Amino acid sequence: MIHLVQIGNGTERRVAMVEEPHLLCLEEVFSVYELARRYAKFGSKMSEQASALASGELLDYDAIYAGRSEWRLLTPIDVPGQPSRMLVSGTGLTHLGSARERQAMHLGGQAKTVEAVTDSMRMFEWGVDGGRPVEGVIGIAPEWFYKGDGTVLRGPFEALEIPGHAEDGGEEAEIAGIYVIDDEGNPCRIGMVQGNEFSDHKFEKRNYLNLAGSKLRTCSVGPELVIGPEFGDVRGAVRIERAGETVWQRKIASGEENMCHSLANMEHHHFKFAGHRQPGSVHVHFYGADALSCSDGVVLRDGDVAEVRFDGFGRALRNVIREEATQVEPTRVRVFR
Repeated sequence: MIHLVQIGNGTERRVAMVEEPHLLCLEEVFSVYELARRYAKFGSKMSEQASALASGELLDYDAIYAGRSEWRLLTPIDVPGQPSRMLVSGTGLTHLGSARERQAMHLGGQAKTVEAVTDSMRMFEWGVDGGRPVEGVIGIAPEWFYKGDGTVLRGPFEALEIPGHAEDGGEEAEIAGIYVIDDEGNPCRIGMVQGNEFSDHKFEKRNYLNLAGSKLRTCSVGPELVIGPEFGDVRGAVRIERAGETVWQRKIASGEENMCHSLANMEHHHFKFAGHRQPGSVHVHFYGADALSCSDGVVLRDGDVAEVRFDGFGRALRNVIREEATQVEPTRVRVFR
């Protein structure tokens, strides 16, 4: 499998192939988007395209990852200069562990009785019954949510902000698919990445109808884009650090063997909408989380660090949490007369 990163130094940017402990820069292309568009046009394998162009400078990955280099890691996908051409979204209640986490969050201190079944649990059960159809058959639609355009995406080591209007912020360790729409309007999956989807769980807990607003937050992916990864049984770990100490950690599992919806079914229900098949656009789609620290009573604070690591997906994704000052005045709208 080919792993690609994007790096920049403030004035230049490059695409590089991971060859631990080094990065081998690609010639001729300066973004994964450009490489993917070239692949979609010429039809050869994207991994072959990347390998053929990997003849540039050899860089020290350790130094870049540790922040000791002029180069820094960027998000492994973007649309340079046109963030509005990217759609960031996700699918929820897809993992076998996700319903347990959501049910616990929504029920709070209530008794976990058969009668206390939430709408989230019902939707999860529909997925168990109809989320893995046979080839050629359309299955039940999963939960879907919108996060924003490319401006909400943060790179490795960048801050995930808890806005001044938010009630909290919580990590969601996931795998995300990266897609580009070709000139004929066909969605093409170019690879997968580790991600921290990040949401306002306290706001959502008030009422599940707040889910849409709870998802309008920054998120992060990276550092490596993996072309053609295995997505059967993907194991990993997520942890929260505070002042250098681990305050919470869990083993996590993703991949189709650990999900109630098949990848093909999730992709159909995302790309069935004509508005999601606009030529030249990019989609970052989170596939769902297996474990949440908020379900164990953890409240993230300013300065905490969230780390997500999945086996086979390269180096860990690390992001610091930043709390913005509480918003005390309403956002005002200018009225033209």
